[in-house]
Amino acid sequence: MKKRQFTNRKKKTFHKQKICRFCADSSLAIDYKDFSMLRFFVTERGKIIPRRISGNCARHQRRITSAVKRARNIALIPFTVAH
Repeated sequence: MKKRQFTNRKKKTFHKQKICRFCADSSLAIDYKDFSMLRFFVTERGKIIPRRISGNCARHQRRITSAVKRARNIALIPFTVAH
């Protein structure tokens, strides 16, 4: 019988660190009335994109979340897709 050698080969994956676009460019402002900017942070199904995917810092992600919710309440952004 042959001996099987099991080696622990872990794939090394390198992820590019995402930077918050609002921290990088201080001229950008988060406003609930600017629905064209908020569309980048909402999926086509209407869900808010999480921080780990969007690359925002925690402070700006909280502000984006509240801006999206405000825009939904005054019907600038739909809650869900039309059924």
